Amino acid sequence: MNFETTELTEQVAQTARDFANQHIKPHLMDWDESQEFPVQVFKEMGKLGLMGVLVPEQYGGSGLGYYEYSAIIQEISKVCGSVGLSLAAHNSLCTGHILSFGSEEQKKKYLPKLAAAEHIGAWGLTEANTGSDAGNMKTTAVKDGNDWVINGTKNWITHGKSGDVAVVICRTGEPRTKDNATAFIVERGTPGFSGGKKENKLG
Repeated sequence: MNFETTELTEQVAQTARDFANQHIKPHLMDWDESQEFPVQVFKEMGKLGLMGVLVPEQYGGSGLGYYEYSAIIQEISKVCGSVGLSLAAHNSLCTGHILSFGSEEQKKKYLPKLAAAEHIGAWGLTEANTGSDAGNMKTTAVKDGNDWVINGTKNWITHGKSGDVAVVICRTGEPRTKDNATAFIVERGTPGFSGGKKENKLG
């Protein structure tokens, strides 16, 4: 396996580096003090293709590989770890799950908007009493006719308040069985789905 940096990876890294220094670095203190989620920065990253790095071009993404993706996250995180984390959560946790496991209908519906940052993606696993232990999570989903009814609460969810669509992990079987967990795509505005208060923290 060749680990040498390619010209493409260098170009992508430079694009991310220039963007971070121009559009993120000057605003760091203001965002931190106001506790503002800089949604416009993510919209701009969407225009550059940074919000759908691994998404194939047929779904509106950049169609790049993991070397390029890693370089982008590194360059953004050098300037702001919080934005880098948000970028990674959007690309990997929400978008990545739909890309890897979603139906063709779901991919066509959600991936173009996630890749363009028309939608900010969230991923809900962590809970108050079980952390990220998926085997013991309490949130359940029960089939009701053609629908599923989800009951539960998630905590410390990146983009929990700012996200437009979330991949939510729910218990659909007995704890610690192979059929224990199922991922559901839930859109903001779905009845009963809401974000809690934002906790004070660093970054």
